[in-house]
Amino acid sequence: MIWTVFTGDIVESSALSAERLDGVMACLHRLSDDISAWSQDATAAFGRRGGDGWQLAVNASEYDLRSTLYLQSSLMALDPAVQTRIAVATGKGTLPDGSNPDPNSAHGPAFSASGRLLEKLTGTTLLAHADGGPLDATYRLADHIAQGWTQAQARAVAAMLPPGTGPRRVAADRLGISRQAIDQALHAAGYPALHDALTLLEAPE
Repeated sequence: MIWTVFTGDIVESSALSAERLDGVMACLHRLSDDISAWSQDATAAFGRRGGDGWQLAVNASEYDLRSTLYLQSSLMALDPAVQTRIAVATGKGTLPDGSNPDPNSAHGPAFSASGRLLEKLTGTTLLAHADGGPLDATYRLADHIAQGWTQAQARAVAAMLPPGTGPRRVAADRLGISRQAIDQALHAAGYPALHDALTLLEAPE
């Protein structure tokens, strides 16, 4: 089966209490459920790796960058000081049998490539794709944009990223802010350019 695998770890996790880190992991687990609902008949598996690491596998690939930005923006919406590295790979893989499989026990090229890429992420780079080339370049540019988000900007972006979200006024109502406020936050967050990039990446070939 083809999987998109997201392998990550929390940046500067030593500054977080054990309770706070557990809360971040619980948030990522909830977000994985959100992402699995974006594609028809999609399956997602989430698992914690060690103290501050995690892995998510989804058997759909059309929303890989959107999912990556959703994970990052949602964490920053809770606490702008919390960010995660995310290394993404798409390819063949096999999860263990069972109703709640742990991706840490999975095997295959996608899982190996994602894990290896995370080990190679150094410096300030937080988001990358194992395919390299133009796709990885897009991830790294999106990463540069995302690292500048404020909490309000991250909250606005996270509200707009799920497919079928609807117009901005709906997201504004859900966040309890004005349409003008969400427009300002999205513009400052670089969302219009990200939206265009996502639309191009997700267009049927």
